[in-house]
Amino acid sequence: MNKRVKTGVIWAFVALMLVFMYLPIIILIVFSFTDARALGVWSGFSLELYADLFNNAQVMVALGNSLILAFVSAVLATVLGTAAAIGIFHMRKWKKHTADFVANITMENAEIVTGVAFMIFFLAVRLPNGWATLIIAHTMITVPYVILSVTPRLSQLNPNLYEAGLDLGASPVKSMFKVIVPQLISGMISGFIMAFTLSLDDFIVSKFINGNVTTIPIYLYNALAKKGVDPTLRALSAVLFVVVLSVLIAMNVVSAKRRKKQPV
Repeated sequence: MNKRVKTGVIWAFVALMLVFMYLPIIILIVFSFTDARALGVWSGFSLELYADLFNNAQVMVALGNSLILAFVSAVLATVLGTAAAIGIFHMRKWKKHTADFVANITMENAEIVTGVAFMIFFLAVRLPNGWATLIIAHTMITVPYVILSVTPRLSQLNPNLYEAGLDLGASPVKSMFKVIVPQLISGMISGFIMAFTLSLDDFIVSKFINGNVTTIPIYLYNALAKKGVDPTLRALSAVLFVVVLSVLIAMNVVSAKRRKKQPV
């Protein structure tokens, strides 16, 4: 197989994968602009599904809960994950490998096992299910993704930057926040995006510990179980896709601008 044919096969495979990934989403968004109950039936352009969606108080509460939970847990995960990444990066070899293994357990573990573990833990410490348990759990399951995003940036830094800050009279804390942390912003932004999106669509862990807090994934599950496929869910899915896509674009634009300003 010559190089041109090989390249063509690779691009065809990539194009096929993209079609399988995004075509269902595109179809869903297109048919969210018609009021036909059956997906695949076009009865004319209409915003009725969106009107029904935004007039649905339960959906609005669930959407607000999901966005608040995703934002708070992503902020906490970014702070904790960045601190953990810095600490792990400067550990000795065997300690570093051990810490990396421990940090990745929640990421590699079956999500249902993680959900049950959180449920048992919160029962053991007598912490009622609700906002507190959701924030703690979502923060813990997204911290590893922040560590993975920040660590590559750490490996690209000059290892003498921190000591240079100390030599110039800065305290250890000031040197860390004035010299090291600004160099990690792009990795922190990437980690925040991953944490936000993962928290936004988490269902399994949330289902075990949500208490009376209803998030969008839980609302969708309950709605499908009770009523079947409600046409307004098409509009809701489209809104969620646009929200996540907007966050990704905004964060990547900010990250790209910061990288251009940073010295190589």
